[in-house]
Amino acid sequence: MDKKWVYLFSDGNADMRNLLGGKGANLAEMTRIGLPVPQGFTVSTEACIEYLKENKLTYEMIGQINSHMSVLEDITKKKFGNKDNPLLVSVRSGARISMPGMMDTILNLGLNDETVVGLAEKTANERFAYDSYRRFIQMFGDVVQEIDKNKFENVLDEIKEREGFQIDTQLTTGHLQEVVGRYKEIVLAETGKPFPQDPNVQLLMAVEAVFRSWNNPRAFVYRDMNDIPHDIGTAVNVQSMVFGNMGDDSGTGVAFTRNPATGENKLFGEFLVNAQGEDVVAGIRTPREIDELRKIMPLVYKQFHDTAELLEKHYKDMQDMEFTVEKGQLYMLQTRNGKRTAPAALRIAVEMEEEGLITKEEAVMRIEPLSLDQLLHPTFDEVALKEAVVLASGLPASPGAATGKVYFTAEEAKAAAENGEEVILVRKETSPEDIEGMYAANGILTARGGMTSHAAVVARGMGKCCVAGCEDAKVDEDAKQFRVGTEYIYEGDYISLDGSAGKVYKGSIGTQEPKLSGHFGQLMEWADACRTMNVRTNADTPRDAAVAVGFGAEGIGLCRTEHMFFNEDRIPSVRRMILSKTKEQREKYLAELLPMQKEDFMGIYKAMKDLPVTVRLLDPPLHEFLPTEPEDIEALAKDMDMSMDEMMSTIHGLEEFNPMLGHRGCRLAVTFPEIAVMQTRAIMEAAIEVKKEDGYNIVPEIMIPLIGMKEELDYVENVVRETAEKIKAEKGSDIDYKVGTMMEIPRATLIADEIAERAEFFSFGTNDLTQMTYGFSRDDAGKFIGEYKEKGILPNDPFQSIDVGGVGKLVEMGVKLGRTTKPDLKIGVCGEHGGDPKSIHFFQRAGLNYVSCSPYRVPIARLAAAQAALEMKDK
Repeated sequence: MDKKWVYLFSDGNADMRNLLGGKGANLAEMTRIGLPVPQGFTVSTEACIEYLKENKLTYEMIGQINSHMSVLEDITKKKFGNKDNPLLVSVRSGARISMPGMMDTILNLGLNDETVVGLAEKTANERFAYDSYRRFIQMFGDVVQEIDKNKFENVLDEIKEREGFQIDTQLTTGHLQEVVGRYKEIVLAETGKPFPQDPNVQLLMAVEAVFRSWNNPRAFVYRDMNDIPHDIGTAVNVQSMVFGNMGDDSGTGVAFTRNPATGENKLFGEFLVNAQGEDVVAGIRTPREIDELRKIMPLVYKQFHDTAELLEKHYKDMQDMEFTVEKGQLYMLQTRNGKRTAPAALRIAVEMEEEGLITKEEAVMRIEPLSLDQLLHPTFDEVALKEAVVLASGLPASPGAATGKVYFTAEEAKAAAENGEEVILVRKETSPEDIEGMYAANGILTARGGMTSHAAVVARGMGKCCVAGCEDAKVDEDAKQFRVGTEYIYEGDYISLDGSAGKVYKGSIGTQEPKLSGHFGQLMEWADACRTMNVRTNADTPRDAAVAVGFGAEGIGLCRTEHMFFNEDRIPSVRRMILSKTKEQREKYLAELLPMQKEDFMGIYKAMKDLPVTVRLLDPPLHEFLPTEPEDIEALAKDMDMSMDEMMSTIHGLEEFNPMLGHRGCRLAVTFPEIAVMQTRAIMEAAIEVKKEDGYNIVPEIMIPLIGMKEELDYVENVVRETAEKIKAEKGSDIDYKVGTMMEIPRATLIADEIAERAEFFSFGTNDLTQMTYGFSRDDAGKFIGEYKEKGILPNDPFQSIDVGGVGKLVEMGVKLGRTTKPDLKIGVCGEHGGDPKSIHFFQRAGLNYVSCSPYRVPIARLAAAQAALEMKDK
């Protein structure tokens, strides 16, 4: 038996979305519940996949399309290609997941030089017939024959200008016949063939064109941006035409059951009298508000209003609807769940729960976690943004909007900010040394680096806007300028960054602060009631910790101690310590750092109160703390009583060929245990004193980074525990503490059962685990990952969403082996994946106790964790 490729609307229902696409399934469902839908059929998504594979429609598909056209002729009592009673159809795409405006539509298919005459006679409206024909030739020429649509538009504009007309409806039948004739000349000139007159040929060409449009550039980009698979294809809906351009008792419109911008429970939309659907969305004429339809066609308005209410109750969600009125008769052409802003989504979800339409759990599942970014960061003033000039595009590394003067060094950025200036820090790439400039800046722009580069990770942690990997920007830090093409931007010039879209704009654009409504708090409360996994934050300062707690963080999963070393009052001591020749010298400078580090931890403990705090011992290679500018090196040499040659030689000796795989992490504590001793002392003394002063139940969690061998952990843990016990004895304290490790080397996950013999907790550092598993540098991978995705080698960036099949297996193995040794072992994740909704779903399945992410990602992680728990509950 032949495979079924084509389905009548009356054959389907809403549950057949994967096969019929969203539009086809909803047309079938509206037919099923008795709404006025012009009838037709759907060529399935499976047919699209087969077509794209074979690059042609099969005989079975063509046969089924033709037989379904015969059924449609019987339903409509019209004949396809018949000049006396012609059947005309629309041909529209309809993917499983809504992709508004991304693929192509053809209206009035079936018109030719004969049927246009028949349509004119049948409707007694010659002008309408030729208006429909000129629209069809233009759409068919654009979509199917790939002729630049401006060639058609220019003809229309030329005739309107010649006649002194302002709008299309002023064109007479004679003018439209002239347009049709000239359109056909364009087709002949562009294709070398006359415009096809056989409606059956037109139909098959149109179906193929819609299938091809699945892979047009804008559809491909849209799917990438919205994480839609590239292999699911689109359906094609062939639907009998109804005409909104038959006079003043006809029209067409688009409406939402609620306001998609605010969520207000009121019909929202636009319509045009005497027009076809494309006129509304194309902006050719200025539409009227849907409320005006009540005055012009009161009976139609009431019917549409009642239909909208019925559809919202039926689908239990806000609907986006297209409709046409033909000679006073309403027809529904489409309904789908409407796209909406994040504030609108929250309001709609909460109010629908209050109205009894959905449950609290359904409300939680309705919100796209990443959309909450819109609520948590500044945005540009929309009016000003329309006038803005885009300079360049990069990666949307950290959301929000920022404007300010360009500065090219951290020192100058910090000084300008202290002088009251708004600042954008522009660097080829950032390093830990830039931390103060990054903190002072409104936003950060880098020419290099990916979504998990230093700039991206730190900016997200600070809640700063960041555009990374902007390769169009040729940054010359020495000359204090960057170039995009022939455009130069100099120090002190204003630019603006949209970290949510990865856009760099020329000049200053006004920003507005986000507003968190009561609906946000209500929905997050419901989400927390569904969660089984905790959400912590990655925070290195009391300010970041307080921001995260405000967003609902339940502890700190990663406090990076190295960021504390770059403050200008302590970096000299750090550098002296690194360059010391003896242990005694190192201990002298570590003693200078101890009270500073202790003060940091006290501030963080006070901000977190009784919530857990995991502090990671020093991780980066030491050369990152050393100066690179000649004047700074010279000053340090003088300070250390060394010659310039000796200083340069020492600095060069500390440089590493591959610092990410070099002398860092636990290896520092093995070679210089005195560093771990100082940090442990600072952690423990701070905890003991804050517990005594404020009465908080503090249990410090000390994390040893980059363990790859149990013997490394044995050695460093002994150093930590000996120091901690010594301090407890000195202070007469019985404070509890835990020592654990960061699982970020593949070997560690393979021997997790051995490591769990000593470690009291695991925290997966998935940034480095991904880097080491793939052998990709996370700072350089941005140069080729885009190509890998485009060519189908990678489905997505493994630094943004965890690679379940590879890195994920190592995580699962580490969890399983660790809990074989210690069944109650606490396990979390503190890499960037801890704030990624897709990754959070995986961590839920893997059995982690918590995820940890940057402060501004905490609400996203809370919601994603709730949705992951609800999905697991349903299975």
